[in-house]
Amino acid sequence: MPKSRHYRRWITDHDLVSFYVTCDQTDLMILAKSDLSILAEDLAKVHHNTVIDYIRNNPEFEHSLSPLEVDTSAPPIIREMYEASQKANVGPMAAVAGAIAEYIGKDLLNSTSEVIVENGGDIFLQSPHKRTVAIYAGNSPLSKRIGITLPGSPSPKGICTSSGTFGHALSFGNADAALAIASSAALADAAATAIGNAVKNADDINTGIEIAQSIPGIDGTIIIVGKNIGIWGDIKLTPLD
Repeated sequence: MPKSRHYRRWITDHDLVSFYVTCDQTDLMILAKSDLSILAEDLAKVHHNTVIDYIRNNPEFEHSLSPLEVDTSAPPIIREMYEASQKANVGPMAAVAGAIAEYIGKDLLNSTSEVIVENGGDIFLQSPHKRTVAIYAGNSPLSKRIGITLPGSPSPKGICTSSGTFGHALSFGNADAALAIASSAALADAAATAIGNAVKNADDINTGIEIAQSIPGIDGTIIIVGKNIGIWGDIKLTPLD
């Protein structure tokens, strides 16, 4: 059963067409230059089923909370999850939502000049125009009050968030939001998990930042615990009305 995604009501990119795609646990909101929902449904099935089929034959891939040796014979999306988990020192499934968003988004770019794929709060984005991504941080007073503004670019970005106070994803920390940015959404997802796991309270924000700085390929992080916030990297914050 898809989870409630009430935060999607705040998305207001009126120059793009929005549509929704679900495939078992995969629940996507996609924005593109045109309605590509039929194509996106087919892609979601392909990538979701690739992960499910791999897990069926490799159950450790699903359950491990630590990095595993890369299976060089695995499909590309699986290899990317392995590699992201090794860089972030977490289990490979920590990268699954970002990886699926990324692979669907890249495939859709064959049919649209820009795309945003949101998968449970994890985002793959490629747009030539400036875009602002709002930060949802549960009951924190900073939730929905700030966003990240990304300049237009021909290169993709992954913007992924882990939380220990809301949502269904596994986290061993208590951050309201631990956000990571990278060129790879799979890596950003794995990194957000690693950062969030380390943040038990506001005193751990600096530890979370140090972890982000130690992960190759991470461009920046935002960590929110209650009214406290830590920021590192190439990030432009924007106040939201």
